[in-house]
Amino acid sequence: MWGAGGPGRLRAVFGGSLEGKVALVTAGTDGIGLAVAEALGVAGARVFLSSRRAHNVERAVTRLRGRGLQALETFGGVDILVSNAAVNPHLGPALDADESTWNKVFQVNVTAAAMLVRLVVPHMERRGGGAIVLMSSIAGYQPMAGLGPYSVSKTALLGLVGALSPELLPRGIRLNGVAPGLVQTRFSAAVSQLGHTGGYWDILVYTGRDWERKNKKKMGKNGQKMGKNGRKMG
Repeated sequence: MWGAGGPGRLRAVFGGSLEGKVALVTAGTDGIGLAVAEALGVAGARVFLSSRRAHNVERAVTRLRGRGLQALETFGGVDILVSNAAVNPHLGPALDADESTWNKVFQVNVTAAAMLVRLVVPHMERRGGGAIVLMSSIAGYQPMAGLGPYSVSKTALLGLVGALSPELLPRGIRLNGVAPGLVQTRFSAAVSQLGHTGGYWDILVYTGRDWERKNKKKMGKNGQKMGKNGRKMG
């Protein structure tokens, strides 16, 4: 999903060489998370995966090690966090979603991301800094019909980037957001059934400074609008 440039693009996103860096990827055993984990491994990082199900982790670790990449069972620190975990238990009108649905979506998609950042920051500071990516969605910019709670939670993640980025930068930690369009994964299969097959393929790289610019559509130097293949648009 990183498009042309591969490891070089990752070095630009995460700041320099990734050789020996420890990267934690949540929901890293399938879909976008697994693709990110593989790309980080190819770029030289040692990858630590998380999932709700142990057998998913074992399968993904076997796959990474089969490619000669370093997948860790334990780690003594963390340099990179990619917060990718999300749920979408509701398909249909937003007003049909009950309170428990909204609570679950925000607990997993927003609150858990904020708490995970809070937990890893001290470890990154002890290692001289780090890089964090929160995985939002194009739905955070352009809510999709039938995906109301999910879309709103992804918009909230963009706000979280804007809130945390200026706090973390003086501590040597860069926090950015990525907003993928539709990616053909098991997670997005239900979305495709709603007919969202066009107009949602762009990838947006979003930073805290973009929030300071009042979230303008045309992003500047620190927030590039990216096309389907990871190329800068415009």
